[in-house]
Amino acid sequence: MRKNLGVQPALFPMPVVIVAAYAADGSICAMNAAWAQICDMDKIALFIDADHKTTKNIMESKAFTVSIADVPNMVPADFFGIATGNKMPDKFERSGCHAVKSEFVNAPIITEFPVALECELAEEINTENMHAIVGKIVNVSADESVVGDKDKILPEKVNALIFDQYRSGYYTVGEKAGQAWNAGKDLMNK
Repeated sequence: MRKNLGVQPALFPMPVVIVAAYAADGSICAMNAAWAQICDMDKIALFIDADHKTTKNIMESKAFTVSIADVPNMVPADFFGIATGNKMPDKFERSGCHAVKSEFVNAPIITEFPVALECELAEEINTENMHAIVGKIVNVSADESVVGDKDKILPEKVNALIFDQYRSGYYTVGEKAGQAWNAGKDLMNK
């Protein structure tokens, strides 16, 4: 029997990503964004409020990075979500993280996180029901320890965090359960 739970953001899993951009003075701003999604082969959408310091910096710099948060860096990843750059100008320094400038866009890559999508601002969407930043992915850089054959990222090596919106917890990605575009192919012949 099913139980009605009312309105909840009940989609699981949600990736934990860290969005980073440069401020006009060259300082680094970073935030934890649990509501992000690939929306095309070369696009990512970030469903973040316009009043975030990081959002303002993205709009000014026209570039940003999206890093996959991982278990070894859960503490700074969570800090990026609970501290606001609008009230804490030294937020990035307090995190203990380090960054290098992307070779492809005017945005910082946080070196502690294993995978970074380097993006140019494609558009801002602002409607009555949604605010989103859409980025064009210009490059993906990854630590060699998480890259396998044919330059494919190995999810089991990334040790990515996923956000549990039910109880506000962090979980990890488990083992592979099946092969996409193959697990259901026998049903095609019924």
